Amino acid sequence: MEVMLSRKEFIKTVFLSLSSLLIPKIALPLTEKCKGSIRGTIFKGGAPKRLWRWSKEAYFYRSNGREVQCLTCPNYCILAPGDRSICRSKVNIGGKLYSIAYGNPCAIHIDPIEKKPLFHFYPSTYILSIATAGCNFRCLGCQNWEISQRRPEDLQNYDLFPEEVVKLALKKDVPSIAYTYSEAITFYEYMFDTAYEAHKKGLKNVAVSNGYINERPLRKLIPYLDGANIDLKSFENSLYECLNGGSIYPVLRTLKILKREGVWLEVATLVVPGYVDNPEMIKRMCDWILKELGPDCPLHFLRFFPRYKLTRLPPTPIKVLENFRDIALREGLHYVYIGNVPGHPATHTYCPSCKRPLIKRFGYLIKDMDMVNGRCRYCGEKIAGRWE
Repeated sequence: MEVMLSRKEFIKTVFLSLSSLLIPKIALPLTEKCKGSIRGTIFKGGAPKRLWRWSKEAYFYRSNGREVQCLTCPNYCILAPGDRSICRSKVNIGGKLYSIAYGNPCAIHIDPIEKKPLFHFYPSTYILSIATAGCNFRCLGCQNWEISQRRPEDLQNYDLFPEEVVKLALKKDVPSIAYTYSEAITFYEYMFDTAYEAHKKGLKNVAVSNGYINERPLRKLIPYLDGANIDLKSFENSLYECLNGGSIYPVLRTLKILKREGVWLEVATLVVPGYVDNPEMIKRMCDWILKELGPDCPLHFLRFFPRYKLTRLPPTPIKVLENFRDIALREGLHYVYIGNVPGHPATHTYCPSCKRPLIKRFGYLIKDMDMVNGRCRYCGEKIAGRWE
């Protein structure tokens, strides 16, 4: 029997959902609208009776011969025999920790790189995107909850082990592979082995992630990682607790490590009305990005649409997104975008020196590109990114 939430946690979750119906447009102080946590809990007795062919012993865990503790992410799940982790993808079988999300993606697509979103990473190229079920967060407004909040065995899966992923990318002449859609950290072993094989063949690897990973597994992955888009879901730990079920501090550490290790990095923030819409918080967030990641780190403000447990909230007003972009530019960030608003001029890339539009986009399509060797065609300013 799976125990997903304690009675106390269930009541808290219901309270948060009901609160969102009453105050979606009221800018209350964070202490008023965000109390408690929606952190996930262990699925007691939730493991399958036996392993299946899509199983792999986890790379980061410890065991006393009976209980195991997962060391991949800051949830640090401690599992008795037969238990399943918060992310739904790790199980304790016989005193060992196994991933059951290995070689069994539930989604395989070829996407424009701009969809990740990555706007400064080989624009106009395509990327092979794969995902398995599961997530180590419990975001109330998850945009992909149909796969992120499910178990691997609940979905229709494909049989595609790491070597076959690489062969597919080469066959389709796609230069990059993305680990995306749900949460790449929850299928870490599958992501790592695929990235390792792809790297040997000259393919690029991209992680689209919430960044909620421990330092050791992150550093093990980095030599095979070329780009990343990390969700910075807010800039308040209380918001992470009540809206996402995690903590902001490991995410900030991930961002700093990726930057220092030379992985191309872009940041995305989903602007959830009633939660992530405080201009003062956004200013502090932009100040932190400027200091720790530099002015050339692209920042994407994404429009929220009602999903999952926040279906009664309105879509993000475009004026709010525009205001946040203005704040970020005033704080000194060079490349600030508005996402999920096709045709908006803030989807274009502008030269930070002469301010002319250099890459004009409509949705995921690039209509024009006025750059020469990574520089502005008009004034010669170097534009940060991976271009060739």
